[in-house]
Order: sequence, then structure tokens, then C-alpha cells
Amino acid sequence: MATFTGLSALWFALIGLLWAGYFFLEGFDFGVGMVSPLVSRDDTDRRLCLNAIGPVWDGNEVWLLVAGGATFAAFPLWYALLFQGAYMALFLALLALIVRGVSFEFRGRIDSPGWRRTWDIANFAGSLVAALIWGVAFTNFVHGLPVSKAGYTGGLIGLLNPPALVGGLAALAVFAFHGSVFLSLKTTGGLMERARSAARLIGTAAAVLLGATVAWVAVSPRPWQALSGAVPGAVPLLLGVLAVAALGVAVLFVVRKRDGLAFAGTGAAILMAMGAVFASMFPAVIPASNGAAFSLTAGAAASHPYTLVVMTIVAGIFTPLVLAYQGWTYWVFRRRLQRPSAGVAPPAPSEPSLAGGG
Repeated sequence: MATFTGLSALWFALIGLLWAGYFFLEGFDFGVGMVSPLVSRDDTDRRLCLNAIGPVWDGNEVWLLVAGGATFAAFPLWYALLFQGAYMALFLALLALIVRGVSFEFRGRIDSPGWRRTWDIANFAGSLVAALIWGVAFTNFVHGLPVSKAGYTGGLIGLLNPPALVGGLAALAVFAFHGSVFLSLKTTGGLMERARSAARLIGTAAAVLLGATVAWVAVSPRPWQALSGAVPGAVPLLLGVLAVAALGVAVLFVVRKRDGLAFAGTGAAILMAMGAVFASMFPAVIPASNGAAFSLTAGAAASHPYTLVVMTIVAGIFTPLVLAYQGWTYWVFRRRLQRPSAGVAPPAPSEPSLAGGG
């Protein structure tokens, strides 16, 4: 079995960072989609919820595309075996993201309450299903998968084991908490207060569910950690515990109406949780629960070193530009959204002039 090199380890870490960035940014998009029906009192509130993420949601999706592209280029065997063994799960995630994306564009096309309600449901369902699937998937990466010489062959049903389902619910709750806090940062008046109330309840549930997931994974055997170069188990465990603690601190900040600090807390929890996932996996990219010898390692799955060198140079040139552009976008649309005067509807989130108003 091939051993990992410095470049393969580097790109494993970079892919972990890309996924962490995706969940940090897209996580509050998912959360807003899920909590919007809970905090909205009328169509204007629902429109404001969508406007809060309207200018940025598609840019946040870019992180997923880059993570997938980087995996394909840096670890083609990992990419191939994932699509071979978990095709249905990935198809459902893609379908949920498509339905959710279409809902942003179609909701305001026809001036009909029934039409808008349909696309509100689509946005809610797409956000919920995608969040749940990602949580189940990454919990399986930490808990381990039964792998044969042909790779993972358990299909969708094999992914739905008890620890993964708890992890999926934890991800769903964490993203809903993240989105609730984001809404409290971006709105005013009654909608802001209802978002805070939802955040207090959802945040408590998120901390409990994530804590249960961390504890379950901690007591589960992880035979791939016997591989050369594995990170000591105390490191991912510490990161997981810190993620749970960050959620608890974020709840306290919500209670004190410190929305900015609460959002920093939920974001830190997501970043540390993803750090725990990738630290627990390494050096395996597909960890096998049935024995270290069946695990696919980063070294065995990696592309030729020349490919990794070229990728590193390209990433070093273009990543700062992408980060600067996305940071500028958030700065432009940083102001809170205000409920319009009576009789004036807020513009649809697909209209560029709309969602940045404060």
C-alpha cells in the first residue's frame, strides 16, 4: 500500500479546509432555509429571510464545487470510490441542492401565494435534506465504513447506521442554529427577536446532539488509527469537545443578545467539528471499520506528485483572489434588512437591487 507524501497530506488538509469553509458559509444558508417557516409570520418575513442570504448563497456553493474538483484532481481514486459506493446518497444531496437553488430563482416569478408557498417548501426541504445527508456522510467517515477490496458497497442503506443518523441530526441542528443566529444579525424588529428565540432552543438541541455524536464516536473502535501517520485520537476528541463547548457559549451569547459573538461561536463549532472529522480520518480517506488493511489511504489514492505540485501553485495564485472577492461581497451586503413600510413588499431575492438594503 502506498504511503502518504507531504503533498498528499497537504491536499488532504486543504480539502478538509474547503469542506469546513463550505459548511461555515453554506451552513447558515441551510439554517435560514430550515428556520424560515418557524420565525416568519407572513410572506414579507419569508421574503426577508431569503433576502438575507440572497446575495451570497450561490457564492457559498462555490466552496462545494472547489472541494469536489480538488478531490477529483488530487485523489481520483477516493473520488471514484465515493461515487461508486455512495452514488445514491450523493445523488440525493445534489437533487436537494438543485431544488433549493431553483427555489430562490422561481419564487418571485409569479405573483401567487400558492406559487410562493410551493417554493418556500422546496427551499425548506432542500436545505433540510442536504444538511442531513452531509451530516450522515461525515459521521460515517469518522465512525468508519465496512470496506472490501472493491471499496464501500453498502449503498445508501449501509450509511444509515445509528451513529450516523445521530450525527446527521446533529448537523441539521447545528446548521439551523447557525442560520438562526445569522438571521438575528441580518434582520430587525420582530423577525430578529423570533430568530433569537429559535436560536436559544435550537442551539441547546444542537449542543446535546453534537455531544452525543462525539461521545458515540469516541467509544467506537477506529482500526485505521493503527496506520502509519495517524493523528493521536486525543486530538480529534479534543476538537470535538471544543466544538460542543463553542455551541454552548454561543447559546449564552444569544441569551445576552450578542449576535456577532454568537455567530462567531457557531462558526467556530463548525470549523472545529470538521477539523475533528479530518484529523480522525487521516491518513485514511475512506476509513474501514472492519480493519486497517481495508482502509484507502491518502497516499494510495493520490495523483502523481507532479499533478499535486501544479495544483499547489494554481491554488496559491487564485485562492487569495477568490477570498478577497467573497470578502468584498459580504462587506457590500453587510447591513441589516428592515421590514418595508405597510403595503410595500420587499423585492425578490433574485433581483440584484434588493437584498443588500439596510
